[in-house]
Amino acid sequence: MVKIAYPALLLAALTAVPASAAPITLLRSPDRHISVTLETAANGTLQYSVARDGQLVLLPSRLGLQLRGADLSQQLSVSHVSRAQAVHEDYEMAVGKRRKISYRAVEQTATVRNPAGQRMEISLRVSNDGVALRYRVREPALARKQLIAEQTSFALPAAARAWLQPMSVAQTGWSNTNPSYEEHYKMDIAAGTPAPTAAGWVFPALFKTGDNWLAVSEAGMDGSYQASRLAASSEGGEYRIGQPMAAEVYTGGGLLADVSGTLTTPWRVLALGSLATVTNSTLGTDLAAPAITFPRALVQPGHASWSWALLKDDATVYEVQKKFIDYAADMHWDYTLIDADWDRKIGYDKVRELVQYAAAKQVGILLWYNSSGAWNTTEYSPKSKLLTHEQRVAEFARLRALGVKGVKIDFFGGDGQSMIAYYVDILRDAADAGLLVNFHGATLPRGWARTYPNLMTMEAVRGMEFTTFEQVDEDRMPTHAAMLPFTRNLFDPMDFTPMVFGEIPNIRRSASNGFELATSVLYLSGIQHFAETPEGMSTVPAYVKTLLQELPRSWDDSRLLDGYPGQYVVMARRAGQHWYIAGINAGDSARTVRLDLSFAGQRHGSIITDGAGAGAGAGAGAAGRSFEQRPISNDKQVEITIEPHGGFLIQL
Repeated sequence: MVKIAYPALLLAALTAVPASAAPITLLRSPDRHISVTLETAANGTLQYSVARDGQLVLLPSRLGLQLRGADLSQQLSVSHVSRAQAVHEDYEMAVGKRRKISYRAVEQTATVRNPAGQRMEISLRVSNDGVALRYRVREPALARKQLIAEQTSFALPAAARAWLQPMSVAQTGWSNTNPSYEEHYKMDIAAGTPAPTAAGWVFPALFKTGDNWLAVSEAGMDGSYQASRLAASSEGGEYRIGQPMAAEVYTGGGLLADVSGTLTTPWRVLALGSLATVTNSTLGTDLAAPAITFPRALVQPGHASWSWALLKDDATVYEVQKKFIDYAADMHWDYTLIDADWDRKIGYDKVRELVQYAAAKQVGILLWYNSSGAWNTTEYSPKSKLLTHEQRVAEFARLRALGVKGVKIDFFGGDGQSMIAYYVDILRDAADAGLLVNFHGATLPRGWARTYPNLMTMEAVRGMEFTTFEQVDEDRMPTHAAMLPFTRNLFDPMDFTPMVFGEIPNIRRSASNGFELATSVLYLSGIQHFAETPEGMSTVPAYVKTLLQELPRSWDDSRLLDGYPGQYVVMARRAGQHWYIAGINAGDSARTVRLDLSFAGQRHGSIITDGAGAGAGAGAGAAGRSFEQRPISNDKQVEITIEPHGGFLIQL
């Protein structure tokens, strides 16, 4: 990362500003459309506000930390304001919406002190797509920094609307496995609506105020700080940083940050602008720590077959897994995931045989593990084999000796600092062993895919598996699916496990085959675990199978072409010289979209849509199970009608 003193004409900044002055600083984005103002209120509290093109996106909102032995949230005076500097950072992502990313921002740091003389730094960054802020407490007189509360808030203007996912209450749900970020979103609600429970709302949180959209999240989690959320109460539309519930800890571990030396918080991330600007933003990884060392040759995104999605526990046996290896090989996919209880139903020795069988077909094997110690009552195994560094080193070495490519680890216990540290420890130990990682029953990644190149994907979503449990989930799936590119999948890889063309046992499907096919491109996941079985795949036309055999494993570029959260979405992704454009319609009536595809240059290709006669609920009938393919070119504006609960996929 390069920091350069920023030209003075682009900002108004003062150094050594007295506490009575306001504002402390006004910082503008490189393109000058976004501004953030930092000021002290009359009572000595620190506040910031954010505007875009002169329109307030955030009203004056609180800043500050309360530590044991140091209140750094009120009666503050400013001792210093640094010069503004330009931040230039270029990096690459193997997993995400864009491979090569150039981050440009302006950063400035204000140092404040309380009446006891204890100091805190607040750093602000402004880029063309948003704002970020974080705190640092170096105070040498306070050797131990124990967090009591963070006062950061986000005050929305009146009439703002919100799209939010409730946080589930700790120690509830199946076998006490909550919270796992697996709730349905509350869509287009009034900002300030209380959360359904005291647990609050998860990140990313999406808002609309005037002409602007705003996505709030965090990034830069190193294991020293808890994962945050929005508090349940937001009177007047002012949302505050919330804390994990008491039970969300690794057994015997801490809930909130407690460090010796310097306390550095994660970045509070605010992507803002048009819906396209927010959806195309990479702030969630821009503000994450740079990558640790991991062999580039082992960073292998891909596609995977997986029996458990539709066949459940009884399929985790040797012969079925061998069949799914054959299936992966036939589809030119990269992996087969063997799920829970493989150690008891198949065993290490027979897994070795499966690994060798798969390797001969150029398929890698992934194995499931239970994260749990005492934080839930799950019985699936292998269990309690990864709790300590010594256990992980031994188990991961055994897996590498077997030839296993990666692990899926499930059933984590929440967002407390000690649980976040557990995630980080697993990622580091897996990286040392050369293993890829997929976390399930998990928290939001918050930029970890950049910091840990071996992290391929994480669940943290009410994924496809829920639609196999109850009809109500399948009925709500289309609108839920149309929310995810704007929220959960906005910055981080998401293991939704999409795509079913055949039957879901005991469930009537709600979406068409065109819709299902579109999710293969719409959702971003380092390893995309497809739910469909060999039998279901055998029903599709040859051109659909060929597309799925050739589908890129990672993307060089992505852009939102059209959409609205929870209603519909059209996304374009590029791999090399090929563009793939996926669209879904969650509504109960047909929707016509007009797309300008000139960005792709003069290209020709094909579009796969639903078969003739598809309509609302057609996923349950023959029309919704059929496809049509026709040529398409992008030498002019393209008009596409998407059927109710339908979708399409263009390849150029």
